[in-house]
Amino acid sequence: MNYSIEPLGIIESPYREKFAIPRQPGLVNSARGAIVMHTPYSQPELFRGIENYTHLWLQFVFHQNVEKGWQPLVRPPRLGGNKKMGVFATRSTFRPNGLGLSVVQLLDVRHTKQETRLEIAGLDLLHGTPIIDIKPYIPYADALPHASAGIAQEPPKNALQVEFTEAAQLTLAHYKSSYPYLQPLIIEVLQQDPRPAYKAQAESDRIYGMVLYDFNIKWQVQGACCHVLSVQPV
Repeated sequence: MNYSIEPLGIIESPYREKFAIPRQPGLVNSARGAIVMHTPYSQPELFRGIENYTHLWLQFVFHQNVEKGWQPLVRPPRLGGNKKMGVFATRSTFRPNGLGLSVVQLLDVRHTKQETRLEIAGLDLLHGTPIIDIKPYIPYADALPHASAGIAQEPPKNALQVEFTEAAQLTLAHYKSSYPYLQPLIIEVLQQDPRPAYKAQAESDRIYGMVLYDFNIKWQVQGACCHVLSVQPV
């Protein structure tokens, strides 16, 4: 039996490319965005009472991965990117049905004549991600602190110290009023060390780039320190 699923809305996110998106939700609290609901799912009645919850479950589609297919075995970053596990034993983004599940913090609900927006934080979703369902997070049922989580029992450690060049600091200062969360977002993203796991194990002078909001950020890792070299509008 086949099922048809219609997107309810899309995500507005600071993450404009897959590289540098944290591997789990809630690791980068400065990542703020919104769920913009499509008609007819933007009616205020659908959200009555949702303001009483602090967090929401989002079900979504890995829309940029679906056409690339999937494999029964994947290489989890927690294992250094070299060892394989079954896809259903991981949270790989390459899955048979391309569906994802993420918990986010609900900051605000805004209704206008044109749209309904759910302002959220702690997201790990690509800009433009289709949302297919929204459910309240229920702490007594959804938080199981004594559960066994295999290779991901403990949260990742913030491995890198982040420093900014003078040029990068000047750009951030110039845009601070328009993008107040940009600098803490850069810090929290880079503390997670977004490099591929196998790259993180080797010394390299490579300069990396990532796009957050409308900025291209260039950075380089030297030892345990990540140097933000430049922050430039795209």
